[in-house]
Order: sequence, then C-alpha cells, then structure tokens
Amino acid sequence: MSRKEKDSMGEIEVPDNVLFGAFTTRALRNFRISGIKASPDFIKSLAIIKKACAKANIKLDMLNETIGDVIIQAADEIIEGKYREQFILDVFQAGAGTPFNMNMNEVIANVAILKLGGNPGEYSKVHPNNHVNMAQSSNDVIPTTIRLSILLSLLPMKKELEELITVFNLKAREYDHVIKVGRTHLEDAVPIRYGQVLNGYAASLEKCLERLRTCEKSMLELSIGGTAIGTGINTHPDFKNRVISELNNLTGFEFHAGNSIMLSWSMTGFVYVSNALRMLAIELNKISNDLRLLNSGPKTGISEIILPEVEPGSSIMPGKINPSIAEAVNMVCFQVAGNDHAVAMAAEAGQLELNVMTPLIAFDLLWSIELLANTMKMFREDCISGMIVDEKRCSEFIENSHALATVLNPYIGYDNVAQLVKTALSENKSLKQVLIEGNIIPQKYLEEILDAMKMTEPRIVDKRIINERKK
Repeated sequence: MSRKEKDSMGEIEVPDNVLFGAFTTRALRNFRISGIKASPDFIKSLAIIKKACAKANIKLDMLNETIGDVIIQAADEIIEGKYREQFILDVFQAGAGTPFNMNMNEVIANVAILKLGGNPGEYSKVHPNNHVNMAQSSNDVIPTTIRLSILLSLLPMKKELEELITVFNLKAREYDHVIKVGRTHLEDAVPIRYGQVLNGYAASLEKCLERLRTCEKSMLELSIGGTAIGTGINTHPDFKNRVISELNNLTGFEFHAGNSIMLSWSMTGFVYVSNALRMLAIELNKISNDLRLLNSGPKTGISEIILPEVEPGSSIMPGKINPSIAEAVNMVCFQVAGNDHAVAMAAEAGQLELNVMTPLIAFDLLWSIELLANTMKMFREDCISGMIVDEKRCSEFIENSHALATVLNPYIGYDNVAQLVKTALSENKSLKQVLIEGNIIPQKYLEEILDAMKMTEPRIVDKRIINERKK
C-alpha cells in the first residue's frame, strides 16, 4: 500500500508504512551506491539541531507553539533512538546533504502529525519545509550537524586513546629494568630500556590526544542561521544567537557564531580534525610495525617480545602464529590516511558561495573516528595488555652486540673505537675481550664503563680514566 505525495516535481507514490515523504523517496531511488547509512551520532545530532531551531523559533514568536511543541517531541524521540529505520539514505548522495536534511524534516513532520491526530503526509498540519525547516537550509544545517556529531563521536574515541596510553605506561613500568639493543637503520645501535621505548609510545599518543583536544575547538564555530549562503535570509535577526544558545543548553558544549559567509564554503575546520586523526593513525601504524618486527620469529627473527596468540596463523603451516592484531591496526591506519586525503580533496572543492561535498566529509570523518576507537580498544585488550618482553632474549642480544662501543668514544676517540669494533667482528670476539687483550682501558674500569643500564641515561665522563690512560 502507498500514499500519494506531491512536491515541486509532481506526484509520487510513498509507501504507507514509512514516516518519510516525497523527497526521501526520490533520493532513495536516485542514490543506491554504497548501502552505507548515516551514523547514529549524525542522526542524533541532526535531530538535536531541529529541536534547537524549533525552540528558538517558538521563543522568537515565529513558530506556532502547538506545532513547535510536537516538532520538539518528535525530535526528542529520534534523539532517544526511535525511528532509526526511517533514515535509510546512502551516505553518497546529492551535494550539501539536502537529502539528509529533508529525510529528517519529513520524519519529524510525520511523527508530529501523528501526535496531532493526523495521518502521514497531511502536511497542512505540520510541514517539513515551512515548519520543521523554518529559518534553516541544508547548507547551514548539515555542516552544523557534522560539527556536533564529530564532538559526540570523539568523546568515546578519546577515552579509548587515554586507556591505550595508560596500558603503555603500565607496561613501561613493568619492563623498565629490561635493557634492549637499540636499532637505527635496522642495524644495532646503543642500548635503551624497554621502559623508555614503551614510554615513548605513550608520549607519542599523548601528543595525538593533545592535537585532538585542540582541533575540537574548531568544531565549536557554527554557521547555523546563515541559511542558503551565509547571509541569513528568511531568519529572524536574533535567530542565530538564539539557536546557538539552545544548542549549548541541549548539548553542554560551548558553541559560538562564526562567519557564516566563510563557513558556507570553507571546510578547513574539518581538515584540521582529519589531519589530527591521520597523525594518530601514523603513530599507531609505526607502533604496530615496531611490535611486528620485535615479535618476529620465533626462531629466525628478533623475537624480543611475545604478542598474545589470538588465532592460528596459517591454513597450511601448523603451529604458525601471526601478529594478527597489529596487522589489523596497520590496515585501519591506511584507511584513515585515505579518508584524510578524501576529506582534503572535498574541502578544496568548494565553489563560489558553497561547498557541496559535506556528505563525503561527514562520512569519512565519522568513519575514521569509529575505526580508530574500535581499533584502539582491540589493540589494548587483545595485544598490548598481554604483551610479554623476553628478558633472556634481550640480555643475549646486549651481550653479543658491539653497540656498547659508543660509550668508549669520550675515552679513546671515535676512530679508535671504530677499529676496535672491526677487530671484534673480524676475530669473532666480544668487545670486552678485545679491550682486555689490548690493554686499552684498565680492566678495573671496564665493568663500570660497559654497564649497559648506565648507558640508557646521560652521565658524566670519568676523567680519572682519561688521565690514567695518558700516563
């Protein structure tokens, strides 16, 4: 069964059992692309904005209070999670997100009509454009919706990032006594404690958290009230400030009015957020790559750490275990980087008074946030929390490495140390053995000088040793 609705393009059949209308029906037919729907935070944010606008218009005596109240009630129900099956449009759709905006307008109107005792489609009671969309345009509503939905989505993502940082710091304290051979250019370098390595990971993620907190501020600048191109046509002079005040009351955020002309076409605030997400992905990717290398083996690789076993590693090689969690982290990071590039391209596609690429910007940003939140939770729970550092393996590498030679530079000079390392390698001897046999440094000082733990921090050169060698 269906009902007939009429819009500026003529009549169209709309299924009887839906709460959307003609515009959404046309969009549903036109844009069958990905099958991906808008995120719950996006739908919730859009409904919050409709509620704020209705409240503002009532207080400005622009909207009939009876109609406004049922619009607010309908918006509240959507905010609570009802009617989600009515928001069925593809994330890839007409520019500026007009289908998203009209889908919400129609659903709110029809829910409000039902509350007034009417039937869906009786828009003389509550009209999607005239009442629900009063003093609004897709061009200011959708960018505002993206900003609010980003702020809502970042809350759980930042929580996951904070917990991942905490786990790395806990692991750093657990293994701070373990010394490993540092590696530069994938070759042996000077010693470093595993606590320092893991603290370094935590510090890099803390920087990412700082960047996210900073870029959030750009999401507080709103164009709502600018309508079509930022001039505020068809709005009450006090509407912009009033609706922003309502949004602040409803959300607890501290939104403020921006330059609506600029915000109609400038999407750099979203690029700012996207760049912060990309930098987080870059750091997570580097950490995951490190863990895969350090876990490599178990017999022919580095094998300094042992990552939790989460699944069999091969369909043909029995007993093989792969760093599956870290590999999944890599793939998500690549996707986030790709999303960032898409956001950048969309942001620079603004033309004249409008950028119409907001649906793509919304999808890629919210998807990246969701991907990173879920991935960091997996990384923390299924990988980092159960990671083990093999102290015996690390000790063997330290004992057999010539990387300790660097500490001798202040005592015998770079060139002499380089020759000692070559001798030790060619004669298959330890560095300490070569030093003793050549009587290069008094043996009584060697243990102190070659103490790997002391090499992991700054220390003052012992001039007694230099003076004794000169005698």
